[in-house]
Amino acid sequence: MIVVSAVCYALGYLAGLAAFGYMARRRGIATTGVWMLMSAGLVGGLAGANLTQLIATGSPGKTLLGGIVCGYIAVVLMKRYLGIVRPTGDLFAMGLAAGEAVGRWGCFFGQCCYGKIATGLPWAVYEHGAYRHPTQAYLALAATAIFIVLWQLHRKPLPENALFYLQGLLLCSSRFAIEFFREGPALLAGLTLAQYACLAGLAFFAYKMMELAAKEMAPSRIAHTAAVH
Repeated sequence: MIVVSAVCYALGYLAGLAAFGYMARRRGIATTGVWMLMSAGLVGGLAGANLTQLIATGSPGKTLLGGIVCGYIAVVLMKRYLGIVRPTGDLFAMGLAAGEAVGRWGCFFGQCCYGKIATGLPWAVYEHGAYRHPTQAYLALAATAIFIVLWQLHRKPLPENALFYLQGLLLCSSRFAIEFFREGPALLAGLTLAQYACLAGLAFFAYKMMELAAKEMAPSRIAHTAAVH
């Protein structure tokens, strides 16, 4: 199982890189600078995922939410260093969704991120001494659904970064719901630390989506006002 888990993780990284590369070529920005951004996001994300897990739980491992936050910061800093101003979030949105859709099966076969005891469920899996919710599969399927949504939309004339903000909203929403079935300590109001992180993410991505929509609507408002006068 350890070998299968490692293979799934490796395939997840490859799927994420392939999706990122596809979007970069489609947008016509498959430049050295953009690949440096990808590298910064990957390194920052991996470091953040490990560090956040260690701080939050005191044990080694990785947490996706911490990885996304740290990866985002790393990309922003690298963009400033390279002087890149064009939005690149959509590239990462496709890469993250594809990577998690495949890589989460590594969690499934590695039996980490496991679910709560679920007696009687026909799809329960035997892990850690009991039949449990296969939350790793839930997360993989949710990521697959998100990738399909993004794939259906990526050819449409949407403003840049719209896919990134949408992916963030869908990821945080699905993770918040699935967290109810994962094993782990609850904090205030019965919610886990990951769920509070998801709520913060939902607020951030909703704000950014509304901000983007307002920017897109501004030119049409100006044109309409000019036409009226």
